[in-house]
Amino acid sequence: MKVLVTGASGFLGGPVCRALAAAGHEVLGAVRRPVDLAAGVRPVAAADLSADADWSVALTGCEAVVHLAARAHVMHETEADPLAVFRRVNRDGTARLAEQAAAVGVRRFIFVSSIKAQGESGLLRAIDAPAPVDPYGVAKFEAEQALSAAAARVGMETTVIRPPLVHGAGAKGNLATLMRVLSKGIPLPLAWVDNRRSLVGADNLADLIRVCLDHPAAAGATFLVRDAEDLSTPQLLRRLAAAMGRRAVLLPVPPSALRLAARMVGRQAMAERLLGSLTVDDAATRQALSWEPPNSVDSGLAAMAAAFR
Repeated sequence: MKVLVTGASGFLGGPVCRALAAAGHEVLGAVRRPVDLAAGVRPVAAADLSADADWSVALTGCEAVVHLAARAHVMHETEADPLAVFRRVNRDGTARLAEQAAAVGVRRFIFVSSIKAQGESGLLRAIDAPAPVDPYGVAKFEAEQALSAAAARVGMETTVIRPPLVHGAGAKGNLATLMRVLSKGIPLPLAWVDNRRSLVGADNLADLIRVCLDHPAAAGATFLVRDAEDLSTPQLLRRLAAAMGRRAVLLPVPPSALRLAARMVGRQAMAERLLGSLTVDDAATRQALSWEPPNSVDSGLAAMAAAFR
């Protein structure tokens, strides 16, 4: 199958391109500038993610699209209206790509959304009504709706995947920050945090995408995904530090005090990602696709630590 992968040079793009090429697919990697991609992956020029982008050349002859490219990992937002920017890129750009893919006869469109389109805390299930909170999550959910509308007009099959925090070689955002802190031996006041967070390794997510590419049960489905185990924040820090050859220095501070301090400096969202729970029920995904994540959490953390070194 000839497959276009957007965001091919990104953190997730590498594992996805490798997984699809290894499965025997003809993979085109959409990139903005010349870059070395995985063996067997042919680079093509990526259009901007916007409502008037032209993807016609990249889509020529493609039977499937895996859409990974997005505006994400904005650690220090500078836009006056973040929601408008996320909508322009993540919603309108996705809708434009979907419309052009449908027009040229693409059979299946796989969209990697985000667990933020489902919600921000607690136990999340795909059958529950989505409740996005932040601009990124809102725009991702609206992109899912735009994709569905575009595909319905011509019968293109769609698959939506909502991953939680993705770890692995080259991880950015909060995971990259935690690795920098751990590498310096900086004490963290998180020893008493008793939460649960679902994660997914980049290689596990790539393997799920490989399965969804031609599995009959993936047509029209929305899937949640996670690794085989959930971790508390202290567990994550200790196991990541061990993978880096370090020791996590965790101090006993009541989580209530940490939440109060975060509220005083306007960092509640960051604190909740460290202190709160967000777990994913992916039983429906595994049952529908007869799929299990092939890699352990620790293998993904080891890959992330090796790349950091």
